[in-house]
Amino acid sequence: QVQLVESGGGLVQAGGSLRLSCAASRRTFSGYSMGWFRQAPGKEREFVAAINWSRGTTHYADSVKGRFTISKDNAKNTGYLQMNNLKTEDTAVYYCAARALTIATMAPQYDYWGQGTQVTVSS
Repeated sequence: QVQLVESGGGLVQAGGSLRLSCAASRRTFSGYSMGWFRQAPGKEREFVAAINWSRGTTHYADSVKGRFTISKDNAKNTGYLQMNNLKTEDTAVYYCAARALTIATMAPQYDYWGQGTQVTVSS
């Protein structure tokens, strides 16, 4: 069982930055992948980025490439999503998720979810 707790959301102006954190309860996250998803009002949950904990390989949605960076701190069992040059269309609730083994881009492929954190980008 894995528990995930996100933090770091908030209100920021367009062009600004935020860093989201996702702390995992599991003693070691080796063998898992962590993903970030977001859901705006009236829209489906969409993939943002993912990282394989053991290999460090990453994958991004086209909409965030070059602006967002996913990373991890093995010692803290914490993943991060650094979001730069934020746009109003990035406004959503952001969720971190975990699954065993490889990176995936579909929400149903993830077994564990955090509670979500709101990110609001104003114009």
